[in-house]
Amino acid sequence: MRNVFKQLDSVGTRVKTWLAFGAVALLSACNTGPASFTNTDITGSSLVANFKLKDLSGTERTMESYKGKVVAMFFGYTHCPDVCPITMQQWSEVKAKLGEKGDNLQVLFVSVDPERDTPELLKKYVPQFNPTFDALTAESSDELKPLLAGLRVYAGKVEGSTPDNYLMDHTSASYVFDQQGRARLLVRHNADSAPVVSDVEQILDGK
Repeated sequence: MRNVFKQLDSVGTRVKTWLAFGAVALLSACNTGPASFTNTDITGSSLVANFKLKDLSGTERTMESYKGKVVAMFFGYTHCPDVCPITMQQWSEVKAKLGEKGDNLQVLFVSVDPERDTPELLKKYVPQFNPTFDALTAESSDELKPLLAGLRVYAGKVEGSTPDNYLMDHTSASYVFDQQGRARLLVRHNADSAPVVSDVEQILDGK
């Protein structure tokens, strides 16, 4: 009888061990599962960032230039009175709240107003939100068309009182791409920063 109890104890120990391993495996599976975004999930969409534009240093960039980093792309212009500075400040907060992980987030400001947004002006405007933020600019509106079309972004001039005093009507949401350059997330310009941080962190973690 004593041997029977010993055998039962041994079986019980093995069962507990198997259960423990099973629990660890289950937790691991949860950690590597698919992303669950609060903002709009555009994973698997036909949206593509097709561009060849210059950054603040004058270097020609494509989406491939940012491979290995998560990219947040916003379309705006330096004369924008409200949406643009609010959105750029939002991304500044997101990057700060991500801590060290934020080093792998590249925020790009794409100018939809190449007529007025000179490289000199962009160099003053963009880094004031965060010194790591960069800008992409075109020589003309035509040069922007492939990128706008690929992401279904709207940008159009609204005439003002003088030829130089005009506004740009443009898509106000930001696009987030993963480390392979795939479109993953659409973020409203007035979204709360906490859910954005959570969503971006999931992409940074490879989800």
